[in-house]
Amino acid sequence: MPNILGIAAFYHDSAAAITIDGVIIAAAQEERFTRIKHTPDFPVHAITYCLEEAGLTIDQLDAVVFYDKPLLTFERLLQTYYAFAPKGIVSFLKSIPVWLEQKLFLKKQIRDGLKEVMKYDKKKLKLLFTEHHLSHAASTFYASPFEHAAILTVDGVGEWATATISEGKGNIITVKKELTFPHSVGLLYSAFTYYLGFTVNSGEYKLMGLAPYGNPNSEQTKKYVQQIKEHLVSIKEDGSIWLDQSYFNYATGLTMTKDSKWEQLFGLKRRSQEAELLQEHCNLAYAIQQVTEEVVVKMAAFAKAETAASHLCLAGGVALNCVANGKLLKENFFKDIYIQPASGDAGGAVGAALAAHYMYFENTREVDPQKDSMQGSYLGPYYSDKEITQVNKRYKTVSHKEDDFDTLTKTIASEIADGAIIGWFQGRMEFGPRALGNRSIIGDPSNIEMQKKLNLKIKKRESFRPFAPSVLDTDAANFFDLETASPYMTLVADVKKSAQKEIPSNYHELPLLEKLYCTRSDLQAITHLDFSARIQTVHKETNPKYWQLLQDVKEKTGKGILINTSFNVRGEPIVCNPDDAYRCFMNTEMDILVIENYIYYKKEQPDWDNKEIWTKTFKKD
Repeated sequence: MPNILGIAAFYHDSAAAITIDGVIIAAAQEERFTRIKHTPDFPVHAITYCLEEAGLTIDQLDAVVFYDKPLLTFERLLQTYYAFAPKGIVSFLKSIPVWLEQKLFLKKQIRDGLKEVMKYDKKKLKLLFTEHHLSHAASTFYASPFEHAAILTVDGVGEWATATISEGKGNIITVKKELTFPHSVGLLYSAFTYYLGFTVNSGEYKLMGLAPYGNPNSEQTKKYVQQIKEHLVSIKEDGSIWLDQSYFNYATGLTMTKDSKWEQLFGLKRRSQEAELLQEHCNLAYAIQQVTEEVVVKMAAFAKAETAASHLCLAGGVALNCVANGKLLKENFFKDIYIQPASGDAGGAVGAALAAHYMYFENTREVDPQKDSMQGSYLGPYYSDKEITQVNKRYKTVSHKEDDFDTLTKTIASEIADGAIIGWFQGRMEFGPRALGNRSIIGDPSNIEMQKKLNLKIKKRESFRPFAPSVLDTDAANFFDLETASPYMTLVADVKKSAQKEIPSNYHELPLLEKLYCTRSDLQAITHLDFSARIQTVHKETNPKYWQLLQDVKEKTGKGILINTSFNVRGEPIVCNPDDAYRCFMNTEMDILVIENYIYYKKEQPDWDNKEIWTKTFKKD
């Protein structure tokens, strides 16, 4: 019965996870505790939480597993600089000293980091390392409900691999094929993220959200797709790609693209972060999204042919491209697809622990075909009345405690039906990038003004960004063309034709904001420009409280569906504890906050209208 701690750190999205006898006991990202989004720092707070949740000390661990093999990464850097020499000398001089001083001595850094958590016996510590893409593969296959599956991992880059096709059988994962650096679907997508003015490693989902604003019928969009395929990327039938490095700068430079060559190719200058979004930006976003979907579909088809598996498991940063996932689902290559909810680097902590449990310690794997082992991804900390009461005293809050939870959900359902925006804080925090009903901001998706209000007055982010629906699992098929569960908000599907509104004949020619506010469906706030939605199906078994709220909303509005966005503002990590939640509530124009059984009405709070006291600005992402 091994106790295993998995760690992801030093690149971005640091995290920790702990397993006992193969059961995931706890997992959390370091950013939630330090409030520094995407932090690469050693996850001292996340490890501390995981050990406390498991009731273990470091000396009681059978292994600590790091999700990456840094010496292989260092080998890649040296070989890459050598291959491109004398190019990249500036990047070389900046990165190599960091490696020589820090990352080559990673074992010492990990041991020193663990010392910050608690004292332990160094002689007892078993420190293991998994390859980056094996961590991704393990995070999805071992957590899945499948005994046998094809496994596709796609991201920017691990050590050498940028994508892998593997086969999972029982407790063994076998790598069948891999794509290697510098040829990478993830880095190609990140290059466009950078060129269109978003931040690499955090802005890719903005690019995905911008793509539907592109005009699929315009000659410019078609030309962009053609130019990408003719000049930037060659796509093979098995989904492998070759990138023309004369257009890219990430291998040895400090930026993603050779801007002058891209400007010459597309006739479009690189957009600065806050510059106005023009139609050509939207068209370029649409073009790279189409190319990415084509590559992912080809990779999946090849994975099917290589493994003859009926099921597919996905992980890696590109697996968070839920539009591509939805396209893949429609292809019907597989009976079912499982996507690790924390598919990015944070999920590597879970994968590292599970890989050690099954492949190093050679434990037998038992699968429940009815459910995965991520427990709804509610693997973070829970806060009791004690912590809530402390917040109430600290800020002199005005709250109403409702001990009967059924009464509470009925009260909040009525407020939602009347147009209120609610901060909803319940139970254990979610692990991964999505808020799934425990750290969420929610409202009525049929409210025509909801998307605009949420973006500008609550989230304080770009107006074009879409919102997702949470829907009762039994009602999802009434609203969406989706025949499978989507508990982790990892799939996109179309809104039912019956709910769609007729759009103007010149819809695709309209300016961005006019297009955004054009009435598209009965569920306007969660219907994206292309009539799609990123769906979370809510199940009583994994989240009974959120499920009950949706049932009560259905009684009030006739629809068991809510708009659901993460409980934070732009640049801020999702709230973790009651203090985070109250301060975010007061920093925005949310109407009501619910923390467990406590209800807070904004206008009853002290200094609720004094914006200067509560305003906090985070670094824009």
